[in-house]
Amino acid sequence: MLGSVTVADPTVRLAGGEPAGPGGMLAPVTDRQRPEPVFRERLWPGPLGWVAAVALAALLGLALLPVDGRLAAVVGVVAVAAALVGTVLTTPRVEVAGGELRAGPAHVPLTLLGPARPLAGAELRAELGPLLDARAYLCLRGWLRRAVRVELVDPRDPTPYWIVSTRRPDRLAAALSRPGGTDGTR
Repeated sequence: MLGSVTVADPTVRLAGGEPAGPGGMLAPVTDRQRPEPVFRERLWPGPLGWVAAVALAALLGLALLPVDGRLAAVVGVVAVAAALVGTVLTTPRVEVAGGELRAGPAHVPLTLLGPARPLAGAELRAELGPLLDARAYLCLRGWLRRAVRVELVDPRDPTPYWIVSTRRPDRLAAALSRPGGTDGTR
């Protein structure tokens, strides 16, 4: 069946201990079933970033002004809307919840993480410059001058560590150091 998952054992239970639906169908996960995050942050651009997105999109419309005023206005409005939507859609989320660290599209169980340490200033520049390992996972935003470096202890993973931008590095490092995030499984 397209779009659904069947389970051979009808006694399969969902994460909350509830039995699977009729015919062994797994019920979709709802927001009530998701664990409350220990740490959550969106890496939104600063005010200058929003102004730059709107200004560049408006310049596209302005470039068409010699062709036709109405066309320039329509293209300008559409470009501004597209720039704002694109900025919102591409803003990564950093979250520690359900025993996992999520940074942008990547996620890793907390059980595979070693020590985490906040980075700022010269230490961050050194980590992103001469000390950077090309195999590291980076979730960075240039407008954020602070980050957290967290070691990976999975021997099968070639990624030695993650560096994740954040506005609150101490809180993220503390959330990663908490036993198991929210469920105490670490």
